[in-house]
Amino acid sequence: MMMRAMLLDAAGQPLRLAQIPVPQPGAGELLVRVRACGVCRTDLHVADGELPNPKLPLILGHEIVGEVVATGPGVARFHVGQRVGVPWLGHTCGHCHYCTGGRENLCDTAQFTGYTLNGGYAEYVVADQCYCFALPHAYGDAEAAPLLCAGLIGYRALSAAGDAKTLGIYGFGAAAHIIAQIAHWQGRRIYAYTKPGDMAGQQFAHELGASWAGDSLSAPPTAMDAAIIFAPDGSLLPHALRHTAKGGTVVCAGIHMSDIPSFPYALLWGERSVRSIANLTRRDGEEFFAIAPQAGVQTTVQTFPLAEANQAMACLRSGQVRGAAVLVME
Repeated sequence: MMMRAMLLDAAGQPLRLAQIPVPQPGAGELLVRVRACGVCRTDLHVADGELPNPKLPLILGHEIVGEVVATGPGVARFHVGQRVGVPWLGHTCGHCHYCTGGRENLCDTAQFTGYTLNGGYAEYVVADQCYCFALPHAYGDAEAAPLLCAGLIGYRALSAAGDAKTLGIYGFGAAAHIIAQIAHWQGRRIYAYTKPGDMAGQQFAHELGASWAGDSLSAPPTAMDAAIIFAPDGSLLPHALRHTAKGGTVVCAGIHMSDIPSFPYALLWGERSVRSIANLTRRDGEEFFAIAPQAGVQTTVQTFPLAEANQAMACLRSGQVRGAAVLVME
């Protein structure tokens, strides 16, 4: 049996539509018919060669919503016909000190969907049952897709911001548009930063609960207790520190970021801290998928057919996507 898939043959090349065999599930694995797959900025980093050593040729995509159509030996968590979500974290060793210490996201031998494992820019995907999620019924397939990375990584970043009452968000894309809704529901004050001149993005932020929105070089009305940087621009870090109150935290939430310029120690002094977010844990998923419906989170998506994956990536790259881009199967 054959399936359609968009293949990345080498970094810097457009994806190629191909007919390839449908993968077969091994022990503990699910064969999932893909219904929708989000297009994430991480996909751009992989395709551009900014993340090293991907599996090649590669099927990108790690925000996968689909239906289980077959199971391998030993599968007990899911059944044929069930809807599941397949996230970025695809496998860990389970026995290193990171895995046994509750930090499986840092496992040195972890495998990642759409990077070291084939992902969801295809009609079918194989996934380890232990790393898949049951999805809330409140969301349609396309609407659920961004929750699986933009939502999960965003939620981990929000948790790292602690109990900050005033929260700055840099880069108002897929993750920000989800996490702003949760932060607003939690009663936090949100300051949103967009690209200079992006008035539509600032209006979008206001619609989702931001009390202030401006461009990435603007000064906020008051000092922030914490800031999350979703944009992959290292020059934003000194700006965020400059406007973060003493004792506050700046969270760098992207998997890739351009070089951070030097800055005076005075910006960091006052017990400010800087930390990064790496991947996700399954506990993040369990917590997030319980909270998202309670918070009334709604995703804004722009859909594209599978064969237009290159166009979807181009729209994301140029900032033309409001919310999240999602591939849907015809």
